[in-house]
Amino acid sequence: MVAKKIGTIALAMGMALALSAGPAFAHDDTEYVDDGVMDSGKETHTHDAQHGGDEGHLPASSANVIEIGNLDLFEGMEEPGRIADVSAYGNYAYLTAFWEPECARGGVYVVDITDPSAPELVTLIPSHRGTFSGEGSQVIHLETESFSGEVLAYQNEICPGETKGVGGITLVDVTDPTHPKKLVEGFGDFSVAGKAQTKSNETHSVRMWTDGDQAYAVLVDDLEETDIDILDITNPSKPVLISETSLDEQTAQPLGEVHGDAVFLHDMVVKEIDGVQTMLVSYWDGGYAKLNVDDPAHPVFIADTDFAAVDPVRAQFGESVTPEGNAHQAEFTFGDEFFIATDEDFDPYRVTATMEDGTAFTAVQGSDVPAIDADSSLTGGTRFLGLGCDAATIPAADATASIAMIERGVCDFTVKVQNAQAAGYGGAIVFNRTGVDGCEALVSMLVTADIPAVFVSRTDGFRIVTGAVPADYTCDDAGGTAISAAVGTTGQDVDIKAVFDGWGYVHLYDTATMTEVDQYFVPESQDAAYAEGFGDLSVHEVATDPSENLAYISYYAAGFRVLSYGPGGLEEVGHYIDDDGNNFWGVEVHEHPDGQKYVLASDRDSGLYIFQYQP
Repeated sequence: MVAKKIGTIALAMGMALALSAGPAFAHDDTEYVDDGVMDSGKETHTHDAQHGGDEGHLPASSANVIEIGNLDLFEGMEEPGRIADVSAYGNYAYLTAFWEPECARGGVYVVDITDPSAPELVTLIPSHRGTFSGEGSQVIHLETESFSGEVLAYQNEICPGETKGVGGITLVDVTDPTHPKKLVEGFGDFSVAGKAQTKSNETHSVRMWTDGDQAYAVLVDDLEETDIDILDITNPSKPVLISETSLDEQTAQPLGEVHGDAVFLHDMVVKEIDGVQTMLVSYWDGGYAKLNVDDPAHPVFIADTDFAAVDPVRAQFGESVTPEGNAHQAEFTFGDEFFIATDEDFDPYRVTATMEDGTAFTAVQGSDVPAIDADSSLTGGTRFLGLGCDAATIPAADATASIAMIERGVCDFTVKVQNAQAAGYGGAIVFNRTGVDGCEALVSMLVTADIPAVFVSRTDGFRIVTGAVPADYTCDDAGGTAISAAVGTTGQDVDIKAVFDGWGYVHLYDTATMTEVDQYFVPESQDAAYAEGFGDLSVHEVATDPSENLAYISYYAAGFRVLSYGPGGLEEVGHYIDDDGNNFWGVEVHEHPDGQKYVLASDRDSGLYIFQYQP
């Protein structure tokens, strides 16, 4: 575990930091900053392959779930994708405003749910210019020496192409939700190695907790390897950064065991279990991990999960593939015997690939490019384009070579692939460089182009371009063997096709042993007939019931689901899909002042739904 204690950090002031066009690289590796690799929570929500589907939905249906009320915040104005997460406290619900369909200023919609059957919009708490919010808004009561009342926390990320946005978190006094008062805006970690900055790092999610008369917040830092940032918010007007932690080394499985090898913090929750303040973190392809945060300035790693060698859901369909990973969000259950976790996966296909000499290799599809799926493949001869950063040096495609081979480095993936496209290539394969996150790692590329593009390991890049890996080949964080092929070299033919591997699903884990007990999936999500035309059938979030063995699940186009759980596993006991379909993001169990228990769900395209489970 990489961890460090931080002293008091003053809120930096001054000129706005100029932002690069691409997402920042999470590790302190300045040579390869901003090449467009998905390496933080933010990138899981910023490209069309994820959260972008507006096509179709499953047929309307419901069982054991009653819709108590709903609020369309836009009333026909159509802002698809605008709503993100939901939280609640007392008679009010809070919905974060995402960057889609257009982003100038996000924030939080405050909704009066005094009458759950007729929720009403109260106000919008605006974020800073050029800033949006997504995961993890929360309201808690603070009773400290410095503050008494209710505090709302929400995270800040910067709109695509903006330079005026801020990072960190915003804390708001919502003791009177009709007149919210910002206590601090854009506070977080102001330090990235090698950079001078006047705004804090972008933050993907936030969670607060109290311990006696002290209060804390944990943030997902989008820009650093030490991405678990903890603040002391006992005085919410003057938060203090007290620790930064990375779990890369503790959680990462050997390369190739998880499809993608992307290890970073996405979400977290804190709960006192057996007298220990226990943080449960979702660490994407690293799985789920527990930390002891009794002393938040010195978090202590407890244990983590490992994904199975073979995806347990696809194995039920006779398919032997590595698990997708994508540990997105999790919550401890009532009684703490288990935790329930959601693996978010928005690509129901993965590719199978072979070279001309019969060698099989693994490839990861890029984000905003034509998908290799049941109807399309990438087959043909290859040509090496070097780094592919200078369009003037790229040889044109021809009948013998229609697929570009490109080495990662220097410029971002979009530049490389668009240069290949301009030179007439019908597809691109990018292979890894040396250095941090290089060599055999398989990263997810954030890339926009009109041709298919996939990412492969460095050794597979050598095999395709030169026919073999040199006998003296080396590769590590410090460097390694340079490829000797000249730009224009013709490589092996490749045949890259798609295989259906399903959408994201739900896991049940034993809290004490961190072993997997069971999985749940919507049946249509594992049927190739539903891979297109029915919207995104991935799971997103889970909220566990505080007094019963029930969990409430938000699926995107697959609706709202209720599960029961126990030592025997998970079972669906209720569901709801609206007549016009749904696109659910968040889910929250709320014990209302009227004495009733409701479940709130946020629909990305409209607003708020309020449900009750009634078996």
